[in-house]
Amino acid sequence: MIKRLYDWCIGLAEKPNAKWALAGVSFAESSFFPIPPDAMLVPMALARPDRAYVYATYCTIASVLGGILGYFIGLLLYDSVGALVIKAYGYGSRAEEFRAAYAQWGAWIILLKGLTPIPYKLVTITSGFAGYSLPLFILFSVITRGARFFILAFLLHRYGPAAREIIEKRLGLWAGLFAAGLIGGALVVWWLA
Repeated sequence: MIKRLYDWCIGLAEKPNAKWALAGVSFAESSFFPIPPDAMLVPMALARPDRAYVYATYCTIASVLGGILGYFIGLLLYDSVGALVIKAYGYGSRAEEFRAAYAQWGAWIILLKGLTPIPYKLVTITSGFAGYSLPLFILFSVITRGARFFILAFLLHRYGPAAREIIEKRLGLWAGLFAAGLIGGALVVWWLA
């Protein structure tokens, strides 16, 4: 199954609508969708290292726009939609603690958690719920999401062919490490929150 998904993303990179599919996943991940865009960005940039920066640009813009949707879910729809998303990730009982932390550490929360594989939708929804400044939220989202995707694009552009060979030899191992990183990161944040 992982191989089929990987092959699908590799094949998608050759299609004209590739960047839009990637942007759609990136947008949705920032507000409600559980799968990070890295799962598409990496194989697509491996297939087309010459387009890695284009893909990173689409990921960044779409992620920030999706983050704005998540912000407004938290601001306007927290009691109905936002709380359900937060609870689905096991943070429901800590929402008030997180809101209080925003008063003191809002910028750092956005900057640090936006770089990690922690679901960014938790940051976007909570930013709206906490009433964090929308212009600052957008600025910090551009910085953190841009840094995340452009660092990845740089590495994939520079080491793409060698990385592709290494990844394809042990695709299951790398997918398992990626999943472990996501789960481990979520557990660390949950424990620290």
